Amino acid sequence: MSDDAEKACEVVRGVLRESELTWEEPRPGTFVVTLPGEHKLSTTCSLVVGDHSLSVNAFVLRRPEENHEAVYRWLLERNARMYGVAFALDQLGDVYLVGRIGLHAVTPEEVDRLLGGVLEHADSSFNKLLELGYGTAIRREWEWRVKRGESLANLQAFAHFADPDRR
Repeated sequence: MSDDAEKACEVVRGVLRESELTWEEPRPGTFVVTLPGEHKLSTTCSLVVGDHSLSVNAFVLRRPEENHEAVYRWLLERNARMYGVAFALDQLGDVYLVGRIGLHAVTPEEVDRLLGGVLEHADSSFNKLLELGYGTAIRREWEWRVKRGESLANLQAFAHFADPDRR
């Protein structure tokens, strides 16, 4: 590992040690961090220090079941307003947040900014992405729970479109 990469690793370790986040370093230069959220209860984020850059990658959502065009358009429109990370798709169509910065830019403030961006965008977009990409399944689940008298507590964020009485 180069001197620049080792310095970047020390910066990342320092930020993570000072945070109240759960994290591990499964191999030198690879950090796995769990970011707690409000809408998306947790987001697993990896930070990988390479020879020339620090990359960030975080899973957001499985491939949408429906309404793909609207989901992807929504993601692309958000990308234009984001700093440090952007939405991307893998070969299966799963949604991720990805980013990369040069090792010269790895500072405690920048690492904190990247982690904050991942948390903000994964968490704030989660319910909207579920609504767009899984709306039919959410409505079916709502109806099934109503028929069986099951709790709707964890579906309340979707009541505005899933509850027939509120549509």
